[in-house]
Amino acid sequence: MNPPRTDARRHHDPEVRGFASDNYAGAHPEVMAALALANGGHQVAYGEDDYTENLQSVVRGHFGPTAEAFPVFNGTGANVVALQAVTDRWGAVICAESAHINVDEGGAPERMGGLKLLTVPTPDGKLTPELIDRQAYGWEDEHRAMPQVVSITQSTELGTLYTPDEIRAICEHAHAHGMKVHLDGSRIANAAASLDVPMRTFTNAVGVDILSLGGTKNGALFGEAVVVINQDAVSHMKHLRKLSMQLASKMRFVSVQLEALLAKDLWLRNARHANEMAQRLAEGVRAAHGVEILHPVQANGVFARLPHDVSERLQKRFRFYFWDESAGVVRWMCSFDTTEEDVDAFVAALKEEMAR
Repeated sequence: MNPPRTDARRHHDPEVRGFASDNYAGAHPEVMAALALANGGHQVAYGEDDYTENLQSVVRGHFGPTAEAFPVFNGTGANVVALQAVTDRWGAVICAESAHINVDEGGAPERMGGLKLLTVPTPDGKLTPELIDRQAYGWEDEHRAMPQVVSITQSTELGTLYTPDEIRAICEHAHAHGMKVHLDGSRIANAAASLDVPMRTFTNAVGVDILSLGGTKNGALFGEAVVVINQDAVSHMKHLRKLSMQLASKMRFVSVQLEALLAKDLWLRNARHANEMAQRLAEGVRAAHGVEILHPVQANGVFARLPHDVSERLQKRFRFYFWDESAGVVRWMCSFDTTEEDVDAFVAALKEEMAR
């Protein structure tokens, strides 16, 4: 029998590399192998499959015996579902002004989740109890949305990290005011790798109630999960996930990817490598006169300021984004498949453009 005909062909050059986003990277080969393993026979739909069931024990190994994972399609979906689960209709969420839920989710938490975001400017993307207090008031004022949740990001949108003690202080402060704590963990693996601690050290061990667990930026093809740590803090998660259009019918293909990352150490290997490449990149660009690194390089991102014309010329050679174009600030991201050669070629191109 002749093999089935296919018209599929590659439409991109796999040798082209960039530093725009860790979302640009493909899926890790071990994740692709896991997907192929799950792709045989029939499995019950909508999360009643063997892979989603096994994922629960894997997640509990990382986040404690009360943890329960709810796989979803993407990070915005994870955040919207998680925040809805810990707020009432009149509730509000305190977050950093730079938070992804405020800046990069198209208004989804507010428009789709019906939430009010109460933002706080921060110098480094991190909240503190003192900064939280700028918005933590007015619980009995019917004219103001009620602060019910504090949302933090680890690692932050500026590439910085909270220490476990800093998150503990936030959780204690929030809980003392009757608020819950949500952690946006789209790059939680990079944070754990940089801090050299298990993920539980700065989540369930310090009081986080619910988190968005990232997979895509760490080598998955697609898929994240909402992880409920404090079962008393949420209600009707299954209904919220469906209502928010985040219930995958073939959920095994999300769950098996997270299992492949988390069951052993793939998540950590990928994150450590991406972080190491960011350190190599930062060291290289520091040697280029006229380039200023703006924040500590603690995860897999480098934020820098350089002449606007240099950035525009460099963008023709490597993809990356302006973070604040008016201020000449750019962001360079490394991923699990960034190589030393990629970094060195970029640094060399940067120095060439700076010298023009």
